Amino acid sequence: MSRNSGSSKRRSQRDYNMGFKLAVISQVEKGEMTYKQAQKAYGIQGRSTVLVWLRKHGSLDWSKPYLHSMSNPRRKETPAQTIKRLERELSDERLKNEILNITIDMADKEHGISIRKKVLPKQSGASGNKSK
Repeated sequence: MSRNSGSSKRRSQRDYNMGFKLAVISQVEKGEMTYKQAQKAYGIQGRSTVLVWLRKHGSLDWSKPYLHSMSNPRRKETPAQTIKRLERELSDERLKNEILNITIDMADKEHGISIRKKVLPKQSGASGNKSK
């Protein structure tokens, strides 16, 4: 088997050091690029090489793939579980609402920005005119 001087060198997984692998994994897990984009950008030839790195060295749990899916048709909730989940979601939304209100109040106070919608008092009468 002879090598052409003009052809690119084929690389194996042994050619990539751990720092390089972790850098690629980090970019993929942060969502900066997909594993296919990483393959192309860094000249990684194996189709599943980056996926293997993600499973071996990544921070995601690949042992239970069905837990990551929000719309899992196999998972059935009991009514009690549904109530508990909905109560938890309601609590989270209330906390989020409180945080947003505090942020708006701070913007009003510190920057003089009026973000809230002004509510006008209801006018009496059909035409809205005060005639006495």
